[in-house]
Amino acid sequence: MEETYVLGIDFGTLSGRAAIVRVADGLEKAAAVYEYPNAVMDDVLSVADGQKLPADFALQNPRDYIEVLKHAVPEAIAKSMVDPAQIKGIGIDFTSATVIAAKEDGTPLCDLAKFTNNPHAYVKLWKHHGAQEQADRIVSLAKERGESWLARYGGILSAEMLLPKVLETYEKAPEVYADTDVFVDALDWIVWRMTGNLVYSAGDSGYKRNFQDGAYPCEEFLELLSPGFGKVFSEKMPGQVLALGAEAGKLTAHAAAWMGLEPGISVATGNIDAHVTAAAVQAVEPGQLTAILGTSACYIVSGPQFREVPGMFGCVDGGVVDGLWGFEAGQSSMGDVFAWYLDNALPHSYVVAAEKAGISIFELLAEKARAQEIGEHGLVALDWFSGNRSILVDSELSGAILGITMTTKPEDIYRALVEATCFGARTIIESFTNAGVKIDEIVASGGLIKDPFFMQTLADITCVPLSVATTKQGGALGAAAHGAVAAGFYPSIKEASLAMGGKITAAYVPNYDRTARYDELFNEYRQLHDYFGRGENEVMHRLKDIRRRAVERKRAAAKKPQE
Repeated sequence: MEETYVLGIDFGTLSGRAAIVRVADGLEKAAAVYEYPNAVMDDVLSVADGQKLPADFALQNPRDYIEVLKHAVPEAIAKSMVDPAQIKGIGIDFTSATVIAAKEDGTPLCDLAKFTNNPHAYVKLWKHHGAQEQADRIVSLAKERGESWLARYGGILSAEMLLPKVLETYEKAPEVYADTDVFVDALDWIVWRMTGNLVYSAGDSGYKRNFQDGAYPCEEFLELLSPGFGKVFSEKMPGQVLALGAEAGKLTAHAAAWMGLEPGISVATGNIDAHVTAAAVQAVEPGQLTAILGTSACYIVSGPQFREVPGMFGCVDGGVVDGLWGFEAGQSSMGDVFAWYLDNALPHSYVVAAEKAGISIFELLAEKARAQEIGEHGLVALDWFSGNRSILVDSELSGAILGITMTTKPEDIYRALVEATCFGARTIIESFTNAGVKIDEIVASGGLIKDPFFMQTLADITCVPLSVATTKQGGALGAAAHGAVAAGFYPSIKEASLAMGGKITAAYVPNYDRTARYDELFNEYRQLHDYFGRGENEVMHRLKDIRRRAVERKRAAAKKPQE
């Protein structure tokens, strides 16, 4: 009997991955990666006039996403040696809250000549924090009016979500807003381009677009936010909302030609990159926390009933699987913290030493850090290098390292940064459990699961057993599982996950003696967390403001004609 396959496509922050997956058991036949040519534009608008971007902007070019379909998919098919006729379903996932302004046919506004040099016409990536002021006003007004939907987001709203970003466009670039027919998150946009159907995914709509209990925030609330903004959802987001695993449409001939596939294949509704991973790692039951540990970190857990968790990023009925409430939280930076340290603060002599030893720099640092006693470095750090997503939900916060002396070594700082990210994870887990959401197991996926030192530290600090994904393509495999459901091979995501997903159970277990010793450091972290993060000392906010004003003065001076 001829084997049947599905295609999973995972759109990340810097690249897109395509995987050919066997329906029967989740075997990944082959995968391919395509790096976005324009990457992330957070300094200058490199695809246009090269203008300097405002602070906290993070933009992308949507053409890069189409290039993933044209390059990664055909490459994966070729490597798999699978007949394209055997591929019967497609599922996709995307970085969440990545917002695109488009015309009614799906054309992004940045593709129009008159908007080529307008930053607000480009994709606002998940880590675009330019709308913090708008997010603050949304929360303030929602609290004032007692809007019931605010509880679904832990009583606060991140600047990363769609509504603040669209309000930012409305107020900062009204010409872009006026010409936009549709605002859409990228996961729904790419499905639109593939099928010709504009539909919105229920999961993403709940978590990122304020769609709760079948409705958006009311027009009266939106009009009070900004006059003329009241009909943003009814006029600018007209698509039908469909459940996860539903068929969004059939692959068009045009899109099929991009990918080397046959038209008419079922395409599933899009999903968020972190959420879709739960299916890939068999973590769809209550108490199983999916942890996607990469440049940032996202945590997904399901529960039988709604719980108001302070600082959570969202809670949606059926947000991960039908019949359960899906809770989300996350850290805005994790692997990015370590990358920053290596790129900007690590002595070159350590790089040379690692090369001589024939090991990676991370292995060298871990070897040196592992030899220390807990607390020997005398440091404690805050992991907010890209702001705090959970539980404070404040993009204006920044990182810190306390305790540096003339005897501090590079491995001391590295270990303190590892511990800080793990303390951040523990803070999130305790917020969940204190609110009545149980967590019995962490199932980890992403690049950091390759680092044993980090993983054991995470298990010790959180005091929760860590399982790890058996797949290297958690997003693509999870997306493929949703594609298999949309194509009718499984009745639900739970069944697809059981058949196609995989994990190594309890790959890392907590060392309770070490956990007890980490408690002392964690208490110091928690005091700093509350001191800087809960308003007692807003120095981080003031420094951000000073920085912005300094940058503005510098730019204004650069624009003055030479005398």
